[in-house]
Amino acid sequence: MNRLDPKVQVLWAVRWLIVAVVLGGLSALGRPLLARWLGASLPGVTPLAVAGAVLLLGVGLTAARYRLWRFEVREDALYLERGVFTRVHTVVPFVRIQHVDAQRGPLERVLGLSTTVVYTAGSRGADVAVPGLSPGEADELQDRLKRLAIRAEGEDAV
Repeated sequence: MNRLDPKVQVLWAVRWLIVAVVLGGLSALGRPLLARWLGASLPGVTPLAVAGAVLLLGVGLTAARYRLWRFEVREDALYLERGVFTRVHTVVPFVRIQHVDAQRGPLERVLGLSTTVVYTAGSRGADVAVPGLSPGEADELQDRLKRLAIRAEGEDAV
């Protein structure tokens, strides 16, 4: 099974940092309202404490998520394992692949990462993303999946 690039942990941790700052800011705005509603102040519940707790939780979840994320291109399908609280095992048969994209957001570009997104035939939201790849790995995975999908279905598969 293939692992993701370790730099994806930085990407995920930065996202948690943004969430922590937003929640800390919201707690700063809502603290006077909550104190008025409860009729007392909440000792120890400061915006910094809220942000710190969220960031600590996020960093822990990031490490666990990275440790558990795996993918593999098998003989007839793309196989993924992921999930911290709920383990998810996904099998994407090559015959179901519609098209494959490589995406790079601003932070991913800064970190030298890319995400391969596989769109499948089926219901709404039937797509699978493999994050945390180097741009070369993402392009290689995109080309490989395209070739395998074409071979599985014929020239009109992708």
